[in-house]
Amino acid sequence: MMPEQKIGPSELILNPDGSIYHINLKPEHIAPRIIFVGDQNRVDKVAKLFDEIEFTTQKREFRTVVGRYKNKRFTVISTGIGPDNIDIVLNEIDALVNIDLSARTPKKEHTSLEIVRIGTSGSLHSDIPVDAFVLGKYGLGFDGLLHFYRAKGIMETDMENAFIRHCNYPVERSRPYIVKNNSALEDKLMSDQIFSGITATSGGFYGPQGRVLRLMVPDADMNHKIESFRYKDLKVTNLEMETSAIYGLAKLLGHKAVSMNAIIANRANLTFSKDMYATVEKLIKYTLDKLAT
Repeated sequence: MMPEQKIGPSELILNPDGSIYHINLKPEHIAPRIIFVGDQNRVDKVAKLFDEIEFTTQKREFRTVVGRYKNKRFTVISTGIGPDNIDIVLNEIDALVNIDLSARTPKKEHTSLEIVRIGTSGSLHSDIPVDAFVLGKYGLGFDGLLHFYRAKGIMETDMENAFIRHCNYPVERSRPYIVKNNSALEDKLMSDQIFSGITATSGGFYGPQGRVLRLMVPDADMNHKIESFRYKDLKVTNLEMETSAIYGLAKLLGHKAVSMNAIIANRANLTFSKDMYATVEKLIKYTLDKLAT
């Protein structure tokens, strides 16, 4: 339930020019279609395909371009890496469209956005090769972010329990959570070029994803347990660092979200893309075309 009382300056922070604190945007900069990318340099790879650019800004790692592609208006923004940054970006984008910044109260009319992550990811299965595209039907979160919100109603509890049992998941860690994407947006983006399944989200890149450099992990078999999990016809296809947070917060806030992943690493056979940048650019063009149709 959104608060009805006036939201205090310490909770909703605005810059002197009236833009929202971290991402430095105003309500007019939020298009109906939002593209999230992690890397700030990837924003311009999206924007170079636009027919028209109307606004550009950057603060910290949050770079934004607003423009049009095939007569549809888009906002593309770099979130940086990790669910903590998703918490900032998604809450602030929602505030720009669903809070009256002058009155500091939620608007009576709700605006729902289409939010699509275009990111890189690692496959957990040898049959999902590098340079493939994966759409996340569900986000599986190891990050714990959603437990800081009243979110039980949107979680897939039966699937979570099955996963915890299968992996003998350590009780000292945050409970894994699972949230579904938006089915209508999935239908718009899906084709026979796309793999789909459960996209797992980690809170880190090395130990949390089972990588060992000089620090050992407590369960060297955890990635195999994750890879071997099955729930009905679903399996965990890939591992990255943003999707579960996007799905959870978007669903709580009343937005539509889907994660599109360019597979640049295959953890099962230890391979890496020979031209990840070309793969990402192909996924960008594919996604923009589907959203603009």
